[in-house]
Amino acid sequence: MKNKKITVLDFKKKKVSGEKITMLTAYDCPMARVIDDAGIDAVLVGDSLGMVVLGYDSTTKVTMDEMIHHAKAVRNGISRAFLIGDMPFMSYQASDEDAVRNAGRFVQESGCEAVKIEGGKDITARIKAIIGAGIPVLGHVGLQPQSVNKTGGYRVQGKDALSSGDLIKDAVELEKAGCFAVVLECVPKELAKKITARLTIPTIGIGAGMFCDGQVLVTHDILGYFSDHTPKFIKKYANIAPLIKNAVESFKQETVSGVFPDDERSY
Repeated sequence: MKNKKITVLDFKKKKVSGEKITMLTAYDCPMARVIDDAGIDAVLVGDSLGMVVLGYDSTTKVTMDEMIHHAKAVRNGISRAFLIGDMPFMSYQASDEDAVRNAGRFVQESGCEAVKIEGGKDITARIKAIIGAGIPVLGHVGLQPQSVNKTGGYRVQGKDALSSGDLIKDAVELEKAGCFAVVLECVPKELAKKITARLTIPTIGIGAGMFCDGQVLVTHDILGYFSDHTPKFIKKYANIAPLIKNAVESFKQETVSGVFPDDERSY
């Protein structure tokens, strides 16, 4: 039902029933409210915030304070969707203690109901520590934007036998560590299909094909907010950038010419 509050338990239920899971990003209250009203299952305050909203050239520049600031705004726009906060770069990599402390801040200060962490078997100790503190964790394997400096850029992952085997192992280890679901980013669809069949927890795809248990995308991408090149896996359901530009240009023209404001819009 559209108005039913989504909880962490609903992810497993949807996988079992075969119902697809829907997830979108939000970084402010008005957008979160629209997404929530549309019936989307989960809202992710992604570290994509850095590139989408703050103008950074990488997600690695986003701070914990920035993530919490925007997550608080998103929380104010949500009443039914499940809210997940993306743990930013170096908020969990250094130690279990850092991971638990920052995940705790996310939940306590912003109202997020879970956190997302990038990494496979190398990060399971952090995941177990966070879950041990009572905070659900969404895993993330495949392309990991926080590690692009190590991997050499934004590229499809798991294209050969060795790397695909490693990805399967990583996903399995994340399930064993206690993740309630796993994001698969930029993974060949047949590999995503194998991982989805192997796991008892849901897979959420982004550029991972149609066989995942759900899909997540950056909302600004599907709305056509940017005129720049977008990845192959993005589908634009609207193209609002030209509409916004046209509105702004019309405001400028009418103000300069004296058409706005008219008597109707004056006190």
